[in-house]
Amino acid sequence: MSNKLGKPVTQRQLRVGEMIKQSLGMIFVRNEAKLPDLDTNNITVTEVRMSQDLKVAKAYVLPLGGKDADKKIERLKEYSFLVRKVLSKKIIMKFLPKILFAKDDSFEYAEKIENLIKQTNK
Repeated sequence: MSNKLGKPVTQRQLRVGEMIKQSLGMIFVRNEAKLPDLDTNNITVTEVRMSQDLKVAKAYVLPLGGKDADKKIERLKEYSFLVRKVLSKKIIMKFLPKILFAKDDSFEYAEKIENLIKQTNK
């Protein structure tokens, strides 16, 4: 696995990404971030990718059933500082990374591919 620049992803990036993914998942399930107008207990963190310097974490998320996904992700982006504040109490790191939220489109993509395969097999 490598990042956009073609550099291989280090074990450290994977380990930190997984640690942040688990912590975000717990924060969301318990609704600990207390975001205005957003219940986070139905949001799944599918993956967290770390930058080379571990200062940026890109969290791929998906609301349960994909309902109002774009609106919920915009709300997460808007209040990412609150999520980061709660995360800072759970993870001890020299520099807590900035968290960027993005919609996980991999399930939609997989479904599209599956439908294409079904159509070709007819």
